Amino acid sequence: MAFKLPALPYATDALEPHIDKMTMEIHHGKHHQAYVDNLNKAIVGTDAEKLTVEDIIGNISKYPMVVRNNGGGHYNHALYWSIMSPHGGGIPAGDLAKAIDAAFGSFDNFKTKFAEAGTTRFGSGWAWLSVDSQGKLQVSSTPNQDNPLMDIAEVKGTPILGMDVWEHAYYLKYQNKRPDYITAFWHVINWQAVADNFAKAK
Repeated sequence: MAFKLPALPYATDALEPHIDKMTMEIHHGKHHQAYVDNLNKAIVGTDAEKLTVEDIIGNISKYPMVVRNNGGGHYNHALYWSIMSPHGGGIPAGDLAKAIDAAFGSFDNFKTKFAEAGTTRFGSGWAWLSVDSQGKLQVSSTPNQDNPLMDIAEVKGTPILGMDVWEHAYYLKYQNKRPDYITAFWHVINWQAVADNFAKAK
């Protein structure tokens, strides 16, 4: 079964003014599509054709770099689209809010730590909120299209929130001002989707 580009759960202009329509069109329709196409080409005729993307990246050390880059690119972007919403923003509630307070002291402390992870990631990469093997929340960042689910990750866990800090995620609107994009990102996070991911990851 070949991997497919997931449809966006909202219109390409739905996240305006925080994330612009042209960025969404290029990011989803061109960049993510390329990761899917290149992943499918890289695994044709191999055992990975029968696996989920989670199974592949969970054992990514067995695979060549082309699978790592494009498998990560597909998984990361699928998560990214799913945790944003035109009705996003605000603050988390319920078990997720309690877990954030337990791990970071407060939601504001978490925001600071997560923003730092995105701002200080040199070059291209991602900032993550993930659940470790003990069910606790942790913030980390990864280079390129790596993520905490990979067996080669420095900080391992199940991602529940990912922020793309590659320039293609923000350059058309924010140019080189990555911190402005990160500030805008808080307005589009779908905390219910993140809470659902947290419940599954535990």
